[in-house]
Amino acid sequence: MTVVVVFEFTAGATLCKGLNRGLGTLLAGLLAFLIEYVADSSGHILRAIFVGAAVFLIGGAATYVRFFPYIKKNYDYGVVIFMLTFNLITLSSFRVENVLKIAHERVYTIAIGCAICLFMSLFVFPNWSGQDLHNSTAFKLQGVADSIQACVDEYFYGDTEASSENINSSDAEDPIYKGYKVVLDSKSTDETLALHASWEPRHSRYCHRFPWQQYVKVGNVLRHFGYTVVALHGCLRSEIQTPRSVRVLFKDPCIRVAGEVTKALIELSNSIRNRRHCSPEILSDHLHEALQDLNTAIKSQPRLFLGANDTQTKNMLAMAAAAQAGETKYSKSSLPTVKTDSSALLDWKSKKACNEQGGNKEAERKVLRHQLSKIAITSLEFSEALPFAAFASLLVEIVAKLDLVIGEVEELGRLASFKEYRAGDEKIHVKSEKPRVDVLENHLPSLGVE
Repeated sequence: MTVVVVFEFTAGATLCKGLNRGLGTLLAGLLAFLIEYVADSSGHILRAIFVGAAVFLIGGAATYVRFFPYIKKNYDYGVVIFMLTFNLITLSSFRVENVLKIAHERVYTIAIGCAICLFMSLFVFPNWSGQDLHNSTAFKLQGVADSIQACVDEYFYGDTEASSENINSSDAEDPIYKGYKVVLDSKSTDETLALHASWEPRHSRYCHRFPWQQYVKVGNVLRHFGYTVVALHGCLRSEIQTPRSVRVLFKDPCIRVAGEVTKALIELSNSIRNRRHCSPEILSDHLHEALQDLNTAIKSQPRLFLGANDTQTKNMLAMAAAAQAGETKYSKSSLPTVKTDSSALLDWKSKKACNEQGGNKEAERKVLRHQLSKIAITSLEFSEALPFAAFASLLVEIVAKLDLVIGEVEELGRLASFKEYRAGDEKIHVKSEKPRVDVLENHLPSLGVE
């Protein structure tokens, strides 16, 4: 029973449960013998009252102690074993004469079971929790880097038109989702591995230097970084997509920004994996230049974001507000598709007039709020650039949060005494999975070529 309960996958987890079980059994046995020694001097009735009161008070106190966060986190299993062993020995002593034999057998069997588990975990085939935490942190950085690069590649090279099949497709098959999923689901795993690693012996010359809680901090910062990647992935599945003729205007600076961010994340991953400090040029001037180019490209196309003129923009807004006010009067048959200009609103008015002349009152009562919202939005002139504005904003937000990730990784290297970076260490070159696409070969409009 001890081997079944105590034996865990990693050495730290086995040590944690084994030492908790052994310590709880030892303390419970000593306290049970003390209670038995005091109860022997009482009569049979007083002894029963004394044993019952001792079980109640000590069991209640041990249960109350389990509510302390530190005890709950580190010694909860030991407290449970303490209560079970104490109750078993104390209550058995009331009806069994030779309770010492029961206590000895329980202590011996638990000691033998814990020794077998510890021998297997530490000497036969050790699997260290600290090493797992170290490798998982490097793997998460690599996964986030792959997700960002795949997002940008799909946005500019792939088919990002939103459809019900794309939205309802399984996320498990999406390589972008696989990259950041490990980061989002890692909180409890990181904390558990850090706790078990604190119980492990110094099995290598690096182990005593590992600041386990700093790994947890790196995971927390990386998880907040991953939330932005999730939002970036959501831009690929939005209902309204920016036309390729608009996207191609900002393709090069966006790809450069994503490439520099990916290169920085891969460098962080390699620095943790190889236990060395980051390269001093992890944030090079190329990232700053790419951001400046993206800013310049956006400023060079003000009409995409502000409209051709203020009068036309106000007219579009007024038409959208009027359509939203009378949305309950339109029928479903009048909205076969969603158009991307104000002609959809004119179609509504003409079909509404036909319905009123034909007396189709039942069709007028149908509410088409979601389709009307699409037309109200897409009829605006600047709606073509709105999805890209969100995409570019999230890309810049990723660059801003990258500095926090770099700071935590550098602090980890300082606390763990990583070796210094040398100029001869490997250099990271990030390339897109798909080749750069020539605008002319894609038969895009002349606006994209310019």
